[in-house]
Amino acid sequence: MSEGEEELEKYEIDQELRLYREYRDVLPMFRYVIETERRFYLANAVEMTNRPDGWMEVRMTDAWVWDMHRPARFVSSVRVLTTHDVNVEELPESAPPDGPSLG
Repeated sequence: MSEGEEELEKYEIDQELRLYREYRDVLPMFRYVIETERRFYLANAVEMTNRPDGWMEVRMTDAWVWDMHRPARFVSSVRVLTTHDVNVEELPESAPPDGPSLG
């Protein structure tokens, strides 16, 4: 592995660790965990609608997005259209700080 590749790998590992720490810190602020095929979200409100065309529409408000490439992870509303499974889990009052796999 070249020096540049090693530096890039270290940078990505550092960013992922920072993201996990942020997730752990913000988790108590949210009521739901939402997993789609592309993203992982925390939100305080979520609404899912099966559309007649076979797509599922997922709307979230007051959300946080697990994405280390986004400069701002807090968003007021999110709309996702998907034909894949969506998992919505309501968090207990004192949720443990587990998160998405870091690998």
